[in-house]
Amino acid sequence: MTSNPLNPSNGDDTPKDPLTEMLQNLMGGKGMENFDPAELAKAAGLPNDPNLLAQMFSQVQAMMSAPSEGPVNWTLAHDNARRVAASSSDPSVTSQQSRDVDEALRLAELWLDPVTDLPATGLIGHAWSRAEWVEATLGTWKRLTEPVANSIANALSTAMTEQMPEEMKAMMGGASSMLQNMGGAIFGMQLGQAIGALSADVVSSTDIGVPLVDLEMALLPANVAAFGEGLSLPENDIRLFLAVREAAHARLFVQVPWLRGHLLGAIEAYARGIHIDTSRIEELARDLDPSNPEGIQEALSQGVFMPQRTPAQEQALEKLETALALVEGWVDELTAAATEKMLPSASALRETVRRRRATGGPAEHAFASLVGLELRPRRLRDAATLWATLKEERGIEGRDAIWHHPDLLPTAEDLDDPKGFSGRRKLAEASDSEVDDALQKLLNGGFDTPAPDAGKGEAAGGEEPAGDKETKDDDGGDTQPKG
Repeated sequence: MTSNPLNPSNGDDTPKDPLTEMLQNLMGGKGMENFDPAELAKAAGLPNDPNLLAQMFSQVQAMMSAPSEGPVNWTLAHDNARRVAASSSDPSVTSQQSRDVDEALRLAELWLDPVTDLPATGLIGHAWSRAEWVEATLGTWKRLTEPVANSIANALSTAMTEQMPEEMKAMMGGASSMLQNMGGAIFGMQLGQAIGALSADVVSSTDIGVPLVDLEMALLPANVAAFGEGLSLPENDIRLFLAVREAAHARLFVQVPWLRGHLLGAIEAYARGIHIDTSRIEELARDLDPSNPEGIQEALSQGVFMPQRTPAQEQALEKLETALALVEGWVDELTAAATEKMLPSASALRETVRRRRATGGPAEHAFASLVGLELRPRRLRDAATLWATLKEERGIEGRDAIWHHPDLLPTAEDLDDPKGFSGRRKLAEASDSEVDDALQKLLNGGFDTPAPDAGKGEAAGGEEPAGDKETKDDDGGDTQPKG
């Protein structure tokens, strides 16, 4: 009987699934019969809902047989994010909620005008459901996570290939595309899960500090209401305070056009340099016991897929964290200035938002575990202090002028010592001015021109300067030095 390399025999006329055999080899020869799909999903951080899991795995089967356009199955990521967003209550936005959000954002723009030199945006405010937030932001998530996905996909592919016995490599034959699709589907499921979970936490389009949409202002009424639970504060105050934060973010990103690309580019640069330690993946595959879901959960919680940071990555991360802190600190300072006389609860709301941004929620932590990047401004308070100091020293116009060019932005050192920023900047500007003057003189040929007093003293070669030579009197008499 002819052997089918994609459906080999066990020697007893029973066809053997090549994928099952490969997983058995990867897991030390242990069988798959003790796998509980629900427990495996739990270990992978997926929802513990049999119906939801059945739909997801059914979709994965279909996706694995279709060609993939890249390291992530974005169709699956999109569908899973929408499904997770709708798994809890996600009511459609009512006309009254739309009016409330529009009025809050319009009023926020008026409150911001006296406290910043940056002009209003003129953007129309929107009220979004969680599903609408997913739709609006997925394009940016794709841009931010694809470099990470590439790195993880390459590492997984390398680990699986190296761990696979030679006979398995020959047996799998043309199934390599199936494995690639499987990796893209798994990452897409996990990413969709993380984005869907974030949709239940964020209160606005810029809530995580990164401009996920361009030229938009939006609040999520359902999440704004959830944010206010337990605060014992008027709902209108909460909406207005969050609207001022959203309007401040939008004003900064619109009126400082280089800033959005600067932040997203910094994240992309960091992600492109990510290195996955394949030896840790191989070790997990070698030691994993498929009959012990708790062991799987423990292995994954130890960050086996967590990117390993190089010294260059650490430097890139510090610059990114500083930029995120500067954005959040500026927004924090402006929101406080705009609301302190308008909302009695402004101070309490400011502290609540600060703590929320500093610690992050479960959804943010899940996203950080997936892509190896935390989008939290660790030094928000330091940055707010710096902006307040600059306002005292330079006024509103001088403070906001810092955003004119990325080279003017404060550094991590400036966050350490906000009071010394202006002094260090003056020294740097003086040094730059001296260099510019010297360069201009060189370009003008100034270094080839003798100084005004260069003719005084002895001339080169021992000759006397012309002004000191003896000359005859007009009548041809004795010579004397020329006066």
